[in-house]
Amino acid sequence: MMRTQPVLACPAPARTPPGDVVEIRPARPGDEEAIRRFLTGLSARTRHLRFLVDVGVPSASMVRALLAVDERRDALLAVTGETVVGHAMGVRGAGVAGAAAEIEIAVVVADEWQGRGLGSRLVRRLLRRASVNGVGTVTMDVLGENRRVLAMVRRLWPEAAMRVSCGVVEVAAPVEPRS
Repeated sequence: MMRTQPVLACPAPARTPPGDVVEIRPARPGDEEAIRRFLTGLSARTRHLRFLVDVGVPSASMVRALLAVDERRDALLAVTGETVVGHAMGVRGAGVAGAAAEIEIAVVVADEWQGRGLGSRLVRRLLRRASVNGVGTVTMDVLGENRRVLAMVRRLWPEAAMRVSCGVVEVAAPVEPRS
């Protein structure tokens, strides 16, 4: 599992203020500046929960990595207008002989958009896309202090295997969440 990719998601049902329309779409190469602004606008706490450290000003290589889409990597953005308000990524690994592949996911939502269900929407969309490619298991690393995400995991995947290591909860569950 990648220890640098904990997930940050919001467990509440999707609610946006009237007039605020959020589109979830695949990341594109031209999104570099928008994702840089998004990352810079996150609070230090949110950056810490997502990256395990406060990444400060995002480097060009970090921005490119977050937007990379290829045969193993997928990235989605939640946008309202031209503004990125959420990011989700998944990296597929090879399955054990005869078993379905797994995907490690990581999600982050802008501070002012947390608690509206956007993280859960990003996770579901990312996993739907992965399941069509034969992925059967989702994994994620979540800081033990990230109670919102751990509550979401317990709600969506009550059968999830969780193991604590150095303050990080390593989660493994079937790609298909409940409800």
